[in-house]
Amino acid sequence: MAQMIDTDGYRANVGIILSNHAGRLLWARRIGQEAWQFPQGGIQKSETPMEAMHRELHEEVGLKISDIKIIGRTRGWLRYRLPEKLIRRGSGSVCIGQKQVWFLLRLMCDESHVCLDLTDKPEFDSWRWVTYWHPLREVVPFKRRVYQRALHELAPLLRDNASRLKPPAPALTRALASEECGQPVVIDERDQFATLGAGAYTVPEERRHHHDKSAGAAREEYGQVITFKKPGQHNTKT
Repeated sequence: MAQMIDTDGYRANVGIILSNHAGRLLWARRIGQEAWQFPQGGIQKSETPMEAMHRELHEEVGLKISDIKIIGRTRGWLRYRLPEKLIRRGSGSVCIGQKQVWFLLRLMCDESHVCLDLTDKPEFDSWRWVTYWHPLREVVPFKRRVYQRALHELAPLLRDNASRLKPPAPALTRALASEECGQPVVIDERDQFATLGAGAYTVPEERRHHHDKSAGAAREEYGQVITFKKPGQHNTKT
């Protein structure tokens, strides 16, 4: 089946964040590499994002629809560009990156059902459970911002495990922001946590030197302000 690449060169893709009863996430190692990531895969022309998620879940992790519960999904596309050396240029469409819809799932069966070698060409050779924010430390740099945005958006849906969803340490947040922007980023410790109207969940808010800007201006200029819906308003349908 053909891949879906838009006019800007981004391939349609789904990402899968699978949690267990303790709020930890399945973290998988790419076969033959020391590279860890969440399961993900391309959306085919004949598929909806939901259908692609079910297929990738089965192919990469060996789980069926009956093995999981869908908790939620991101509202729109989250994009990342591939490093220049990973872009394959040739005849036809050139893929410069991925645009992804991320799904948050709960494992409803025993973890022994996880199977990484169900297909002839497995994606992973090992997996483990990690704490919610751990992936930000290990994912490859060019995917890190997308992971940060997906985890921040979906975190309120795991509010029952709030004690396990502590925001990243300020030092980690500062390091991630500096790496992404290529310049120092100042975090105002007095305004490090933004309280949501939906409840008690808090999220680090990265700000630059101009702290006198309004939230709207900061959002327009930097695209750093992340908004959330209440858990009950989150749409899990495609």
